[in-house]
Amino acid sequence: MIRKTTLKALSAAFAAVMLLSGCNNNSEQGTVTGANTSAGDVSEAANDVPVAELKGTGAEIPKFDFEAQPLPESEALSFVQNLKLGWNLGNTLDATQKTSVDTASEMSWGAPKTTENMILSIKNAGFNTIRVPVTWHNHVDENNKITDEWLARVKEVVDYGYKNGMYVILNIHHDTDKNYFYPTKEAFEQSKKFVTDIWTQVAEVFKDYDEHLIFECMNEPRLIGTDKEWWVDVNSAEGKEAIDCIMQTNQAFVDLVRASGGNNAQRYLMVPSYCASPDFACADLFELPNDSANRIIVSAHSYEPYDFALSDDLSKNTFSERTGKSIDSKLSALYNKFVSKGIPVVIGEFGSRNKNDNTEARIQHAAFYSAKAKSYGIPCVWWDNNAFSGNGELFGLYNRKEGTWTYPDIVLALMENY
Repeated sequence: MIRKTTLKALSAAFAAVMLLSGCNNNSEQGTVTGANTSAGDVSEAANDVPVAELKGTGAEIPKFDFEAQPLPESEALSFVQNLKLGWNLGNTLDATQKTSVDTASEMSWGAPKTTENMILSIKNAGFNTIRVPVTWHNHVDENNKITDEWLARVKEVVDYGYKNGMYVILNIHHDTDKNYFYPTKEAFEQSKKFVTDIWTQVAEVFKDYDEHLIFECMNEPRLIGTDKEWWVDVNSAEGKEAIDCIMQTNQAFVDLVRASGGNNAQRYLMVPSYCASPDFACADLFELPNDSANRIIVSAHSYEPYDFALSDDLSKNTFSERTGKSIDSKLSALYNKFVSKGIPVVIGEFGSRNKNDNTEARIQHAAFYSAKAKSYGIPCVWWDNNAFSGNGELFGLYNRKEGTWTYPDIVLALMENY
């Protein structure tokens, strides 16, 4: 999910003029590294911080009461209601650096080493789900065998949430590259092999975990490094090919996990469309994989409205119900195609970046988004990249180094509206 400003700007420009079948396009993906720390600067976290207490500042928390849309009877749909609101451990296990000490990459983007107390702080604030983004290609050999050290560390972090009663989403993250996964026919066989090699090993490690652990096939699969990275014409040969490659990989992922033994036969699985955009999930071309267990969840990311939530334009820092109509547009499209038919959707990433300390506007946005998502029966997972200062995308809420909530009122706005 690292991306360049130029591509985001292109995506926004395309979004203004291009329509997809059933949805309007937007550029919603995004995260940047929270620090410029290089691999050589890595150091272990000093001492564990205590479990943080969430205390508001006394700011007014808006309350929205949107009419709940009907939810059909569906075991899978009922299941995702338990996820409620979630939090991403961003810019951590998903760092792409190759470090001399294999597990040191966790800290190479500036985050401290993750501890159980950090995850307990997230749980105690009211988050019921933790998404653990993981990059694998910098921890494998030439045969895609994952190092024992990395698998053990990923399991340890997953357990911080799982053993404390949280739902955990585990994925393949920054492995979107021509050398790993790339949605073209030319790269397809190699790409499918990489994805299935990784999931073969991960599925074996976690096969005895219950439904609190969810596997997510891939993060934002796309034509990375091209002008089509964040928007592709679904009627073009390129668009059709990319989405077809993603759908075939989703199917291979489902088939592999189902055959891998233990609780994987019934585990809930998340799958994305092109770049995890709701627009491409809602495109007529996109179809979900066949699943004998009928436990597929649509994975989508939606940083809405784009100008306010994600763009680099710091002057776009105010929020109102009028400017938030795009939130309803994306969620209602997902509801109409999937949720209304009993198919669950999870917004695996959302949020709003800090723009010149516009905390009040971000509180309004969080409250509105949370209430809208609940009305459509769609759980959401905040993207926290542990970034609080500088010129990048500042999505941090919980300061992991200090063990404190930098923006407690945003968290309260989320919780009081879901």
